[in-house]
Amino acid sequence: MGTIVLSGTVVLVVLGFGNHTWWLVAVALLFVHLQYGRGASASSSGGAAGGADASPGGYRAYRDRRDKQAKWDRRYRRERPLESRRQARERKG
Repeated sequence: MGTIVLSGTVVLVVLGFGNHTWWLVAVALLFVHLQYGRGASASSSGGAAGGADASPGGYRAYRDRRDKQAKWDRRYRRERPLESRRQARERKG
């Protein structure tokens, strides 16, 4: 997506030598892309490690929450076996 936007910007700048309105369109295109495009989530989160999506709704964040919950569930079952068995029975019936 970024390559398309940059290519479009270059074309608009080249067209702008004949009509300066195209330069304004190129600037507007870059502004919209930086504000609402893919680069907005990566720059606002401080950059993602490994280039993965680290936004609050991203898959990596979901996976981290899921793994943390599974870790706590295992710990709870290990430390409170009677309570976890009672809860499992209640869920079944």
